[in-house]
Amino acid sequence: MVPPSDVHRHMGCLLSSGQEADVTFHVGEDTVAAHRLILGARSSVFMAELFGPMKEKDASHIQIHDMEPRVFKAMIHFMYNDTLPPEMDKGEDAFFMAQHLLFAADRYDLQRLKLICEDKLCNFISTSTAATTLALAEQHGCKGLKEACFKFLRSPGNLKTIMDSDGFRHLTSSCPSLLSELLANVAP
Repeated sequence: MVPPSDVHRHMGCLLSSGQEADVTFHVGEDTVAAHRLILGARSSVFMAELFGPMKEKDASHIQIHDMEPRVFKAMIHFMYNDTLPPEMDKGEDAFFMAQHLLFAADRYDLQRLKLICEDKLCNFISTSTAATTLALAEQHGCKGLKEACFKFLRSPGNLKTIMDSDGFRHLTSSCPSLLSELLANVAP
């Protein structure tokens, strides 16, 4: 019997050890050491930033300004292990991380990670999250997540409940064109 692949375990050990790392990311106060070839193989954006026309002048030290360190680390963990870090399945933080990782996955063209985050976010849709989640789905082209939000909002009372929320105000200001689509999808 052939055992399942354990490449992800070896890749995870390579990341953890930092052995032969040739790029260091500075994210807030944290640093993350990684391997340019692995990042480039997993992400067309990293390929361009590290090897192509978008290449940084000093491609061995790169500053990341618009992402929290734990989100960046979770994304790098995924790129090596092809799984989410274990802490992603715990409590309220899982929703926050899924939102921010979805943004990171879209930015770095990590389609599998984006789909995993989209799937996780579908499990968190509630009256307190539906509007902001719908805006996120629209902004990042997540059709499945968008449809899950529409389905939730079709339930009696859910749309009425969210219309008074800050999330709905954010939705109307950030994605005004989505309102007619929302009404078309939730109207009886």
